Amino acid sequence: MHRTNVNNMPESSRETETEEEKRNRQQRDQGNESSHNIVSIVSQFADDNLTLVRNISTGLALAGVIVIARSIKLITKFQAASEIPARFIERNVSLRGKVHSIAEKGLKVEHVPIYLPVISPFLSKHKGVSTSPLLVNLAGVELTPEGRVWLQNNLATAQTVWLKLISREDDILHCLVSQSRRLMWSCSINEEVLMLGLARTAPITGVMPDSRLFWRLHKRLHRAEVKAERKGRGLWREDSLWERASKSVSDNIIFRLMRRLFKRTESD
Repeated sequence: MHRTNVNNMPESSRETETEEEKRNRQQRDQGNESSHNIVSIVSQFADDNLTLVRNISTGLALAGVIVIARSIKLITKFQAASEIPARFIERNVSLRGKVHSIAEKGLKVEHVPIYLPVISPFLSKHKGVSTSPLLVNLAGVELTPEGRVWLQNNLATAQTVWLKLISREDDILHCLVSQSRRLMWSCSINEEVLMLGLARTAPITGVMPDSRLFWRLHKRLHRAEVKAERKGRGLWREDSLWERASKSVSDNIIFRLMRRLFKRTESD
């Protein structure tokens, strides 16, 4: 085979390759220099306008927080049950509120959204406008008249309560209502009125009977009602022997006839 000797290559060819290498090297050097110049210019601009750069960063971060807050309704004030997103009900989200008044089957609560400085005032839709409270029923509880009186005496107006959303029925929210007591300890109003015998358990509206949530709530509420029944509290209180005897006598027909005759004799 015939091998080409590199040393025998023409001198002009080797010079041409050398010139091409030089041009490539020069082009790479120019590219690197231009990139370096751009970085230097940007760095110099950032150093000279540090306050502007910080303000732009803060503005972008603030805009991001506003978008997120709006999308998840983090700081939205709800004035009706229909305004609450369905995912809040499904996830049993807890809302903070202030007691407005006591209703026939529960209470009216003014929703208090999470407050974020600077952001909340800009996004508030009801600023300076009278707000309407949410109608809240105690989930799984049927109040007695004495129970409503107890709520009026123990839940002051503007007192903070927490509403654990269980279900929604038209404009009514069925919730587990709790209030904070003694630092970190909270009390469930639903369970307390049952333990005091001021209410009886009722079907849990809007919850499937075969769901874990239903049985978890049913267990808690039934246990509270059993405690009241065992201790004879409220509507479970049994009359004493003297009270039962007096009631049976007063209900006796003969006794009532004798009392009427006695009154007629006195009037004559």
